[in-house]
Amino acid sequence: MPLDVYGSADFILTGGRVRTFDPDHSECEAIAISGNRILAIGSAADIRGLAGPHTELIDIAGATVIPGFNDTHAHLDREGLKLRRLSLAGARSIAEVLTRISTAAAMTPAGRWIVTMPVGEPPYYFGGPAYLAEGRMPTRDELDRAAPDNPVCISAAFGNWGKPPCFTALNTAALHLNGIDRHSSPACAGVEIMKDEAGEPTGVIIEHNPRPTIDNDLLTAVPRFSFEDRRDSLVDAMRLYNAVGTTSIYEGHGFAPRTIAAFRELWEKGKLTTRVGLVMSPTWKSIAEARAEIDDWKATAQGRGLEDPWFKICGLHVAFGGDPKTAALSRRSLPDTGWAGFVEQANDEATFLEYAMLCAEFDIRLNTIVADNLHRVVPLLQKVAANYDLTGRRWVIQHIARCRGEDLTALKRLGVLVTTIPVYYLWKGGAAYLSDADGGESVVPHRAMLGAGIPVSSGTDNIPYDPAFTLWTMMCRQERTTGRVLGRSQCLTGEDALRLLTVNGAHLTFDESDKGPLSRGFLADLTVLDGDPTTLAAEHVRKLKCLLTMVDGKIVHRAL
Repeated sequence: MPLDVYGSADFILTGGRVRTFDPDHSECEAIAISGNRILAIGSAADIRGLAGPHTELIDIAGATVIPGFNDTHAHLDREGLKLRRLSLAGARSIAEVLTRISTAAAMTPAGRWIVTMPVGEPPYYFGGPAYLAEGRMPTRDELDRAAPDNPVCISAAFGNWGKPPCFTALNTAALHLNGIDRHSSPACAGVEIMKDEAGEPTGVIIEHNPRPTIDNDLLTAVPRFSFEDRRDSLVDAMRLYNAVGTTSIYEGHGFAPRTIAAFRELWEKGKLTTRVGLVMSPTWKSIAEARAEIDDWKATAQGRGLEDPWFKICGLHVAFGGDPKTAALSRRSLPDTGWAGFVEQANDEATFLEYAMLCAEFDIRLNTIVADNLHRVVPLLQKVAANYDLTGRRWVIQHIARCRGEDLTALKRLGVLVTTIPVYYLWKGGAAYLSDADGGESVVPHRAMLGAGIPVSSGTDNIPYDPAFTLWTMMCRQERTTGRVLGRSQCLTGEDALRLLTVNGAHLTFDESDKGPLSRGFLADLTVLDGDPTTLAAEHVRKLKCLLTMVDGKIVHRAL
C-alpha cells in the first residue's frame, strides 16, 4: 500500500528490522528520515519509494533499529573527566605504575602536579591495590623517586564506580602541599591516613565511605577540574555515550551551577550531541536560605522548567539522609564538585519534608534518591500531597532498592515517576541482599513496578555507561560475586527492559508526544544495534554493539 507521505527522505535505513515501540507498528522493515523527523516506517519496498536524488540509503545488513537509548541516570560528565587524568589502566605492578608517573614527570614542568586515575582496572577499579602484583599502593618514597620535582597524587576510585575501600597515594611534596603530617586527622570518620613505625604518613590514605570525603577534606591542594575541563569533557563524554547508542540523558541527581553552565555553553553553540535534561543541585544550608533562593529559580525551573528540544532544566534534587560533615565539606569546596558534579546534602525526615513542601508551594519539581528508604519517604510525600495537588507535576523517585508493595501503590496514586539503577543494586551491590528472606524479590522489583502501573525508566549511573550492560542486568538480575539471581520473578524480557531504557524516559522531560517511539512525525533519535535485544538470549545482550546513532536526524556515531 502506498504511503501517505509527501517529499523525499534524507536517510533511509533498510536491510534489517526496525523495533518501533509505536503502538501501531511493533516491527517493520525500514525507516525514512527527513530533516530531524521520522518521515515514515513500513516495508522495505514502500520506504524505498521515498528515496530522492539526495537520499542516503543505509543498508544495516541484518542489524536492528531501536529508539535511541535515553539514559535516565547518566552522570555523563564523569566519563569525559576521566580522560583529563593520567591513566594507570593495565599497570599490574608498582614498577609499571612508577614508570607511567616517571614518564609523565619527564614531560611536566617542575612543581606542576601529576594527578592520575586510580590503581586497578576501569571502569570499576575493584580491589584497588589488590590488582597490583605487590598487593599494595606505592609509598611516598617510591613516588618521590619517580617524580622528584613534582607533587604526585594517585587518585582513589570514586566510590560510585566500584566499592570501598578506595586508595589514594601521595608523594612527599603532595603531602606537604596538603598540610598532611603525623598530626593530621580527617574531619570525617571512615578515613585512614596510613603511617609508618615512626608515626609518619606513608603517603597512602584509605577511604571506607561509599560517598568519598577526602578530596574536600584532606586533598584541598590537589588541582580541581576547571570550568574549561568540565565543558570540554562533556564533548568527549557525549561522543562516548553516542557510541553506545545513547541519544538522551536525564541527570536527576542534580548538577551544581558550574556544570549546568558548561552544558548551557555547549547548547548555545550548537555542540550538544545528546539531548540533555538537567536538575539543579541546591547550595543552600537552611530552609530560610532555600526559601529566598527558590523564589529566584522560578523563572528557570518552575513547572516544566526551561524547555528546548536539546536542553532542559526542570526541578531540583533534594537528598533524603546524608552525612552533615560531608555536606559541609562539599559546600566549602564550591564551586568545585569533583567527580560528583552535584552538591552533597544532609537532610533528616523533618528537614526533607520542609524542603518538599517548599518545592510544592513554588511548583518546583522534586527529585530524590531513596535506596532502601522508600518506606520512609512515601509517608512524607503523602503529607505533601495532603496540602498540595501533585497531579501532573511528575516528581521523581530515583535509586529504589528494597521496596514494599504498598509503597508502590502509593507512588502510583501520587503520580510519581520512578527511575531505577539496576546495575548499582543488583549486579554491583547485590551482595547486600543475598540473605534477604524473599530472595531479592523486593529489590528493584521492575515487574512489580510495571504491574502497579508506575511510569518507570532506567539509567546506567555510569557504572558502566553502556546501556547494553544495564539491559542484561534487568533481564538476568545476577549478583556479580556469586552469580546468584536476585528475585527471579522480577527478571524482564528484552522488550520490557528495552522500553525502560528508551521510550519510557521521555516522560521525565515531558517529551512523550514528541520523542521516544519510532513513529511518523517524532524526532529522529535512533540507534542501530548488531543484534535484537527482544529476541537474543540474555547472555548475548550484554555484548551488543552499537553500529549507528542518530540524534535529531543527524548521524553522531557510525560503525557500519
